[in-house]
Amino acid sequence: MGRSPCCEKQHTNKGAWTKEEDQRLINYIQIHGDGCWRSLPKAAGLLRCGKSCRLRWINYLRPDLKRGNFTAEEDQIIINLHTLLGNK
Repeated sequence: MGRSPCCEKQHTNKGAWTKEEDQRLINYIQIHGDGCWRSLPKAAGLLRCGKSCRLRWINYLRPDLKRGNFTAEEDQIIINLHTLLGNK
C-alpha cells in the first residue's frame, strides 16, 4: 500500500550540495521548469532524491528568493497587520 519510494536510497548523495549540483539543478529548471520533482533528479543527472531537489530549489536557489533583514516599510506593514489581526 502507499506510494513507491521516490529514489533508490543506496545511490543518492546526502549532505551538502556542491556548486556543480546546484548549477545542474538551476540549468534544468530554467530549461524545463519545475514540474515533477520525483523524476527531476534522474532527468537532470543528479544523484539526489526529488524531495531534496525541491527543498534546495525552494529554500536556496530560486531567483526571486529575498534574503536579508526586513526593510523599514516591511516592518511597518507587519506592525500594522499585527495591530489589525493580532497573533493569528
